Amino acid sequence: MDLCDIQQIKALLARHGFRFSKSMGQNFLIQDWVPRDIAAASGAGPGIGVLEVGPGIGPLTRELARRADRVISVELDRSLLPILAETLSDCPNAAVAPGDILKTDIPALIQERAPGLVPIACANLPYNITTPAITALIESGCFASITVMIQREVARRICAPPSTADYGAFSVYCQYHTAPEILFEVPPDCFLPAPKVTSAVVRMVPRPAPEEVDDPKHFFQVVKGAFAQRRKTLLNSLASVFGGQMSREALLQAIERCGLPADIRGERLSIPQFAQLSKALRGLV
Repeated sequence: MDLCDIQQIKALLARHGFRFSKSMGQNFLIQDWVPRDIAAASGAGPGIGVLEVGPGIGPLTRELARRADRVISVELDRSLLPILAETLSDCPNAAVAPGDILKTDIPALIQERAPGLVPIACANLPYNITTPAITALIESGCFASITVMIQREVARRICAPPSTADYGAFSVYCQYHTAPEILFEVPPDCFLPAPKVTSAVVRMVPRPAPEEVDDPKHFFQVVKGAFAQRRKTLLNSLASVFGGQMSREALLQAIERCGLPADIRGERLSIPQFAQLSKALRGLV
């Protein structure tokens, strides 16, 4: 069965009485080059165990199973389970784990289902859980790489450099934990139903925390504060978060000790500059 052939897809779904759920952000692929190229870019191969999120009817699952030793696909929509049982019937190294990825103990699932293999994550993520799903995958701390297809605008935010319109707190979070890269874009007409936005495939390779960050919790409090009010200066944004702990004068002095102008905005700061500001706000600079 060609899981990217629109007529075969419709027949498959009709046979199982399946209906798309907007609330679950379901968009199935209808161009076979997309799952093939995503699987190839993921690094799936011998000795690899893949965690997939939201397999749909399984086109990416099958491509991953052709390459990796093991594929575990977490699927929330139970109405898809009998469909996946049919479409993956000839993929003995692929298994479906019913459940919500946001409530899943990811390291435990990997240890149970893919012991001894190098774990990677690869998924056509449902649009409605893009940010929390990426956060969950990163925070699990168990993947050699994370390759996901998401909305292009989110992909751009993840990879955005400082001083750009797309740069924000999520950019800093992802770049703190990983080295992200946009690999290619996927137009709306590659999906059924067609979404209103273009998608993009992003590969994120986890890396050690930046050496200059000595207190991650405080560092991210500063980052969150800096972007709390994007149109305002860094001073005003920080005051909205730290105003109960520090006076505006003390905040300004910390900013100036970092060699930053008083009217700078948070979107101008790099990770090393945020790290320095975090130390300055704690009186260490």
